[in-house]
Amino acid sequence: MVTIITNKDKDRGKMKRKTVLFVCIENACRSQMAEGFAKSYPVDAYSAGSNPSGVINPIVIKVMKEKGIDISSQVSKGFGQLSIPKFDYIITMGCKDICPFYPGAKRIEWEIPTPKGKLVEEFRKIRDKIEKRVIEFIDSIIEEKE
Repeated sequence: MVTIITNKDKDRGKMKRKTVLFVCIENACRSQMAEGFAKSYPVDAYSAGSNPSGVINPIVIKVMKEKGIDISSQVSKGFGQLSIPKFDYIITMGCKDICPFYPGAKRIEWEIPTPKGKLVEEFRKIRDKIEKRVIEFIDSIIEEKE
């Protein structure tokens, strides 16, 4: 995994890694795709849901593999199962889901419809939209000044 290193961090000899939490209700489709894409960029990415389904939608796993990303080992989980207590960013997937309070976290809302119950083509469209948003997001935080 690549790490973002700011000039401040270089001066102190430390590396600062940004953390991002992707949220949707079931943590089975959109937030899982976003986490999968973000893991190939210079951030620590996580996902969770307020009412996790406990499984990742198999179509999501399939369409992510089409992009060369294997998310089959990711787990659908709730906020209480997260391994870290603080995030720099919380990105909701358009569900306007209630997120737990994380001090210092910047909340970002993405209006992305759920593909749940749709044909595989709709999953691909949503996947591609999420990929574009993740790339734009990563570019924006790399440009942020400390």
